[in-house]
Amino acid sequence: MGALMVIFSLQKDQRRKRTDSVEDELELSAVRHRPEGLEQLEALTRFNRKELQILYRGFKNECPSGVVNEDTFKDIYSQFFPQGDASKYAHFLFNAFDTNKDGSVSFEDFVMGLSILLRGSVQEKLNWAFNLYDINKDGYITKEEMLDIMKAIYDMMGKCTYPLVKDDTPRQHVELFFQKMDKNKDGVVTIDEFIDCCQNDENIMRSMQLFENVI
Repeated sequence: MGALMVIFSLQKDQRRKRTDSVEDELELSAVRHRPEGLEQLEALTRFNRKELQILYRGFKNECPSGVVNEDTFKDIYSQFFPQGDASKYAHFLFNAFDTNKDGSVSFEDFVMGLSILLRGSVQEKLNWAFNLYDINKDGYITKEEMLDIMKAIYDMMGKCTYPLVKDDTPRQHVELFFQKMDKNKDGVVTIDEFIDCCQNDENIMRSMQLFENVI
């Protein structure tokens, strides 16, 4: 299902089992950052009320203030990849969730992104992935940006990769992707090129599905 779903969901819920949904509403007003009401989040995401309650309990357990900063996000995320260094990838992932660029991820930011990743359409997921790769948010993906993400993924996987990855493997993958994606050979990939290539290339779509599994 993906590491983030596990982090903020059922595992934490087992520690604090509750049946009265009124308590969840009271909790929403007890934190420094008060998220939107459950009804509004239910309308904006593909989660039902019960799922949002479970996600909120887990989020609040990890982030009592109601928001998570980058250092905390990295600490939580790295627990799921002890065999490698997840800090760089967690940095890029945090920036993708931090939609208003205020240096923190709120519960709304979290569930809006998670809703797309777990239950969004192919188009929505690819839009989200493009935003992750577009590190400087200028509307284009460069080879350098894609290489930074690719290296971060390999660093995170560490010794789990088999066969063992050579130092130039990430760059080789980027070169291959760019040959397919950069249709007009201008050195950058637009969102239209990215989506069109992903939707029409089974190998790249498989790569995108594997990418979802590390989120």
